[in-house]
Amino acid sequence: MKYLLSKLSGDKIIWFVVGILSVFSILAVYSSTGTLAYRYQAGNTEYYLIKHTTIMVLGLMLMFLAHKINYRYYSRLSQLALYFAIPLLVITLVSGTNINDANRWLTLPVINVTFQSSDFAKLALIIYVARVLSKKQETIKDFKSSFLPVILPVLIICGLILPSNLSTAVILFCTSVVLMFFGRLSLKYISVMVLTGVFFLGIFIVILINSSDTGRFYTWKNRVENYAGKEGGDTYQIDQSKIAIATGGIAGKLPGNSVQRNFLPQAYSDFIYAIIIEEYGLIGGTLLLLLYLILLFRGVRIAHKSPGTFSALLAAGLTFSLVFQAMINMAVTVGLLPVTGQPLPMVSMGGTSLWFTSLSIGIILSVSKQIEKQEQEQEGGEYVPV
Repeated sequence: MKYLLSKLSGDKIIWFVVGILSVFSILAVYSSTGTLAYRYQAGNTEYYLIKHTTIMVLGLMLMFLAHKINYRYYSRLSQLALYFAIPLLVITLVSGTNINDANRWLTLPVINVTFQSSDFAKLALIIYVARVLSKKQETIKDFKSSFLPVILPVLIICGLILPSNLSTAVILFCTSVVLMFFGRLSLKYISVMVLTGVFFLGIFIVILINSSDTGRFYTWKNRVENYAGKEGGDTYQIDQSKIAIATGGIAGKLPGNSVQRNFLPQAYSDFIYAIIIEEYGLIGGTLLLLLYLILLFRGVRIAHKSPGTFSALLAAGLTFSLVFQAMINMAVTVGLLPVTGQPLPMVSMGGTSLWFTSLSIGIILSVSKQIEKQEQEQEGGEYVPV
């Protein structure tokens, strides 16, 4: 253990948060996949435990590798990644694997593995926006040279994600707006971007309203109506989630004793927070919320201490994106927001989404590592990772 800790650089508190979240994830996924295992794996619950643990370990390895790379290299890679992201999103939109009336997934040939291209595009766009804003600081108030190079990729990427994944598009758009504010872009230009995004979203919704009563708009409409309490709406998911939370009490039913995992759809993914509260009670739910708030605080602290604009915007953008997603997932679980389909970062069962989350945290740790290195050099000592 001491040898392993000696190889970890960067913010140790973030590593600690990641470790606790990983333990929560493995325990909660193992407990919540009982019904899924009974249905598809003849009751072999260890199948999903082994699968998820393997994915988690690979994710932690990606995080470790990402934090060893100097964060400046990600600035150059973001351009290439963005060029790949756009055609991937187009292919996904046109001929992606359809699940629940949404083309969110691409199936890789030969290995037959599916992944959400929006996860890749989200990471690429945040890094790219941080890169452009950092390079345009001298002309940051200029519309043509600074604003257009930022707004066009944001509108294109979010526009391609929107038809199949509204919540991800909104989170990414809001994260981009926050980055522009931190990057000192004119509030007038930011307002123009927000109004432009709302305008195109409105056009898209109008087109869907007049097209048919099927597809993603129909799903969104039902979710909003159900959230608003329209009579006759299907509130089954939220009802089961609230039952899990209510029966959890203060200390919970203890690990493995969840009852609602047998009734709650997506108990291992979108609504895993409800299962955690049911088994670990208000104490466990509050602890999980606190871990994400700590991640937010440490990410903002890293951004504040960053010596360069790119590193500050990079750390801030990735941190806000992860925490936004976590807060939305929790808000949906307790009934504060309509169902969105957003997983809980580093906790929900998943494949590529967990890996891209791990990469994001690894990049934040890379920035933190460079800050520690510079602080050591300024003090006149040799940098030794602890």
